[in-house]
Amino acid sequence: MTAGPVGRNGAGLRYRDAGVDIDAGDALVEAIKPLARSTNRAGTMGGLGGFGALFDPKAAGFADPVLVASTDGVGTKLRIAVETGTHDTVGVDLVAMCVNDLVVQGAEPLFFLDYFATGRLDVAAARAVIAGIAEGCRQAGCALVGGETAEMPGIYAAGDYDLAGFAVGAAERGALLPRDVVPGDVVLGLASSGLHSNAFSLVRRVVQARGLAWTHPAPFAPERMLGEALLTPTRIYVRSLMALHRAGLLKAAAHITGGGLPGNLPRVLPDGCVGVLQPCWPVPPVFAWLARSGGVAPDEMLRVFNCGIGMALVVAVADVDRARAVLAAEGEHVTEIGHIEAGTGEAAIRIDLPPHWPA
Repeated sequence: MTAGPVGRNGAGLRYRDAGVDIDAGDALVEAIKPLARSTNRAGTMGGLGGFGALFDPKAAGFADPVLVASTDGVGTKLRIAVETGTHDTVGVDLVAMCVNDLVVQGAEPLFFLDYFATGRLDVAAARAVIAGIAEGCRQAGCALVGGETAEMPGIYAAGDYDLAGFAVGAAERGALLPRDVVPGDVVLGLASSGLHSNAFSLVRRVVQARGLAWTHPAPFAPERMLGEALLTPTRIYVRSLMALHRAGLLKAAAHITGGGLPGNLPRVLPDGCVGVLQPCWPVPPVFAWLARSGGVAPDEMLRVFNCGIGMALVVAVADVDRARAVLAAEGEHVTEIGHIEAGTGEAAIRIDLPPHWPA
């Protein structure tokens, strides 16, 4: 005996019956076209809807460009966005995690694509996410040229989603970073906006262990709800670093993400150099709260979180005052956090922790 039709009311099975709504996807594309147009910049060609996105580096002002590409996600910070219904900030995080990796190589971000995967497409929530992506692109000066929306029932639960971002930038062939780092150079730190988008599995574990809800006042910022405070988006450093680079003052830059200062600053130092850091910068209260509430040791804090420094920059000692002025004009809070010493072997870092840090 053969089974009968599995569609509703005996009708043939439709894609929507399997959990995928093509009409919702089409509605989302129409809803986000104005968002994409708001990010257009020199070099953008065409619009959404093609099979591929076009970009003209020559129209963007490059003579002999080297392309630089980066991809990243937001991680389990998305869990807080889903559980609080706050979807308009994680798109900024997505862009930030990609473009901050481009600019440290001396590359100007040119265009961005996103991948949005969900169990069941909620057009309003997806539009809020992509509005955040467009905002991040405007902050970074890059164009949102396309993306992909995937409705995947059976892979993601209804209401859940994941994000991936893809950014492409360019630098003139002779302007890539890092360059010419030597002992005696100074390390400057640019303040983070908070946790940025790393180690939220540990953050959520601490929140759960303390029995807190996202709607409770944040212990480290009582004027805000915990979920809202933790969703503070990642700072985008593109305009400030490009200003410093174009002024000829930037030797190297490290985006402080997973791995913290110990894992990221050595990546931009040459062999035979040691970055010696003194944690003298203002540490946002969220980090002290996590260390205390989770019993997280100082070395682990530095290895997992940015601890208040979203970017570490290397400049010549003679250029420190000029560099600080350029960065301050771009709205950055700058602290001199260390210097470069001669070492032996591979590039390394040494951090001289004061007692009771980060409290």
